[in-house]
Amino acid sequence: MLIKSVNGKSPSIPEDCYVAENATIVGEVTFGKNCSVWFNAVIRGDVNFIKIGNKVNIQDGAIIHCTYKKHPTIIGNNVSIGHNAIVHGCVIHDNVLIGMGAIVMDNCFIESNSIVAAGAVITQNTIVGAGTIWAGVPAKKVKDIDQSDFAGEIERISNNYVMYSSWFKEE
Repeated sequence: MLIKSVNGKSPSIPEDCYVAENATIVGEVTFGKNCSVWFNAVIRGDVNFIKIGNKVNIQDGAIIHCTYKKHPTIIGNNVSIGHNAIVHGCVIHDNVLIGMGAIVMDNCFIESNSIVAAGAVITQNTIVGAGTIWAGVPAKKVKDIDQSDFAGEIERISNNYVMYSSWFKEE
């Protein structure tokens, strides 16, 4: 893994987090507990800070960055960032799923208990309301989360990634 200081600012990663051998974490990046950063993920806190809550998984190939002198990236608790997603200069609240290949652009707010579908592009300055699903390019709200369909799905994925990371920590 590449963990590197930039301009005197270093990543802060608790011991209970899992970071894959070829993940890259640089600059002002702080993690909560029980996080995982998977293969080829890049978290680059060089131009602004990145704050990541508890039980967040950043899956293979995902990129987390921020915007110089404008927008840090803040990710809440119990968040899954899917494979090859891009999260840039935005705020993601608790209990959110960012689908595979989705893009969340500058100054967006993804409110709690919401899902950004795979491949969706959340354009700059968009607010994704709590308890909604957004999909498409550019993304639009497609539905409110029906508790019968999605109850526990976000939590299930987050819990699974804590379990998966335990397999790798044992090696």
